[in-house]
Amino acid sequence: MPDPQEPSGQGQLPPPYSLGGDEGSTFDSSNVQVQADGRVNINLESKIAQTLAQIIESQQEDLKNPPPDYDETEGIEEGDIDCPFRLNIVIQIVGSRGDVQPFIALGSALQRWGHRVRIATHDTFADFVRGSGLEFYPIGGDPAELMAYMVKNPGLIPQMRTLRDGEVKKKQVMVAKMLDGCWKSCLDDDPLCTYSLCSGTRCPCSPNVHYALDKYCRLGHVINRWRESINLDPVPNMEGPSLAEALNVPFTYCWSPALIPKPQDWPSHIDICGFLIRDTPTYYPPVDLEKFLQSGEPPVYIGFGSIVVSNPQKLINTVLLAVAQAGVRAIISKGWGNIVGPPDPNIYYIEDCPHEWLFQHVSAVVHHGGAGTTACGLSKSRPSVIVPFFGDQPFWGNMVARSGAGPRPIPYASLTVQNLADGIEFCLTKESKAAAESISYKMRMESGVKAAVNSFHRNLPSARMRCDIIPGQPAVLKYSKGKHPLNLSTAAVLTLIGNNKANENHFKSYKSNPIFIDKHRWDPVTGILSAATATGSRMVQSTGEIFYSPYKQYTRSRSPMPSESLASSSQLGSGISTSNDGKEAGIVTAGKMVGVVIDIPHAAAEGFRQVPRLYGDKPKEYEPVKNWKSGAVFAGKNFVDGMSEGFSGLITLPIKGGKEEGALGVVKGLAKGTIGLATKVPSAGIGLVAYPLHGITKSIDAAFRNNIDKAIVIARLRDGRNKQRREPLTGEEQNGTLLFWKDFQHEEIRAI
Repeated sequence: MPDPQEPSGQGQLPPPYSLGGDEGSTFDSSNVQVQADGRVNINLESKIAQTLAQIIESQQEDLKNPPPDYDETEGIEEGDIDCPFRLNIVIQIVGSRGDVQPFIALGSALQRWGHRVRIATHDTFADFVRGSGLEFYPIGGDPAELMAYMVKNPGLIPQMRTLRDGEVKKKQVMVAKMLDGCWKSCLDDDPLCTYSLCSGTRCPCSPNVHYALDKYCRLGHVINRWRESINLDPVPNMEGPSLAEALNVPFTYCWSPALIPKPQDWPSHIDICGFLIRDTPTYYPPVDLEKFLQSGEPPVYIGFGSIVVSNPQKLINTVLLAVAQAGVRAIISKGWGNIVGPPDPNIYYIEDCPHEWLFQHVSAVVHHGGAGTTACGLSKSRPSVIVPFFGDQPFWGNMVARSGAGPRPIPYASLTVQNLADGIEFCLTKESKAAAESISYKMRMESGVKAAVNSFHRNLPSARMRCDIIPGQPAVLKYSKGKHPLNLSTAAVLTLIGNNKANENHFKSYKSNPIFIDKHRWDPVTGILSAATATGSRMVQSTGEIFYSPYKQYTRSRSPMPSESLASSSQLGSGISTSNDGKEAGIVTAGKMVGVVIDIPHAAAEGFRQVPRLYGDKPKEYEPVKNWKSGAVFAGKNFVDGMSEGFSGLITLPIKGGKEEGALGVVKGLAKGTIGLATKVPSAGIGLVAYPLHGITKSIDAAFRNNIDKAIVIARLRDGRNKQRREPLTGEEQNGTLLFWKDFQHEEIRAI
């Protein structure tokens, strides 16, 4: 991996991909380097890296082969993949215009399929989104402030001045408000009309590879406090970074496989579809811009988009001197940082202009390495000089350099007149232009937007989303009063309510793909210690809440405006109090105290159960514990399997090892069998009590979480009524719904 601090030189490219490192490599300072900004560079060919790689569980047997060569059919779908029903989709975006624009293209394509699409992002992009024909919902937050913060703090550790000025705290408050906005964007009406939208569908796509915001703003406790406000369990700190992977969440990376092929060890639920590039919009350039473009050789575009630097004058001086040294003309984008210099006949300072149009008229592109700008430049066959500031930008710089369509990235901290001029000159070479044209040709064949829509449709759990009465509509509510639950659309539910066959209290929100997050235990020792520490901490907190909750409820009831401080962010998002009065708060607190005491035996049982992973074995997986019933089932299966495998392993594992490795295999098998006996049997015994108790605590917690579910039901019915006014059911559909319900009720009576 190239050193991001090393200045760029003309013609320099990263080393080619190679297999493994030298046999004699050792763990020294050249293998792991900590940069001044907190980033860590690791030599992946070092001995320590290869050793660590051997203990990482892989999903394919052979990981030593390099990524496959580009295949022109990769990322291309043979035909459209349809969705059996039309959905309400919310696409939630935090970032700059370059983060929003790709999803405008995706949202427009989804809308053409008949879905209702809402873009939820910062207020500043309202006109941009609505001008594209999509719904907009404001989530708050100032992207310019976020960008300025990340430019000043690009690494893992914020600068001391940032901490001293309280900027981390300010960003935490901002993010808490954005989380609130994201939650409301799935429930609230459109701010400009009376149409409501209640969505359970969000697009799991990413235009780039962002650093987690938690690294910048320390957001773990902010996110968990918000989750608790909408009655979700907190995410353990160690589980958060790998949560999507652990839950096998389908994910679509929106970059070109021509630039980065899909790695061989990635599972099938992760797709690479190609960049999401919108069609070139209609644009009428100012007269002076047209004259500038026609008055000489194609200029070089230089712009840093949403980046806000602390010293814009220093940056523009460097840029102007580099342009003069390279002997080129330039179009310089003012951007959010207002990068402007003195008048010059060879320089044109431009305001907002569609890159899709502008990049057709330039010779090369100098930019910050945002995924959108990178994609647009390459799609127009333009070589790029990337000056990364933070996050994923160095990654894109290295990928462009590896392809030959640009020099090595020049980190902003290392930017000089000389290396910028060298980079511009590199982009004007025949070799660089040829590499950019090759990538552009492949990108044009990929149809990234179409592939992203197909990926989204393919990964939907369509069979579980279908309404049991009207199959052409998605089920969003659940009727569970009888022995046989029904999953229903809002149209079916409103038909039943309107004909006095049921009432709103009979229905709960339906989750077609529920997610359960449990703390992962590696072994009994760390599991018990972790649970004990959490127990002590939460008991102290709960004891304080017994006295503080009534007072907090009293003061909140007397105050017309909720506090905007981070301490009160437990009310963010839902707008619904998690307790109605001090008495209920005390009950909830007592429930928490019981729950944390149960955590310790549960941690021990789960820790013992997971020990086989440490020597390459896998414990059996069961349905997650959701309530007391599933807890009892889990305990029973774990008891039977643990006891049988624990004792039988003393015989079967040595025999199996002997057949595979002879005498050495017998010894290994005996060791594994002994460890299995010492771990699986205790897990079976302790789990017989721990897992049902764990399920009981979940059932108790669920009993106090009805307020959020009721809010979701109300929002979905409101959305259904609006939709019914626009697209009412036919008489045949209504009669069919009532007839189905009549037969269903008869079946329920016979079952009783």
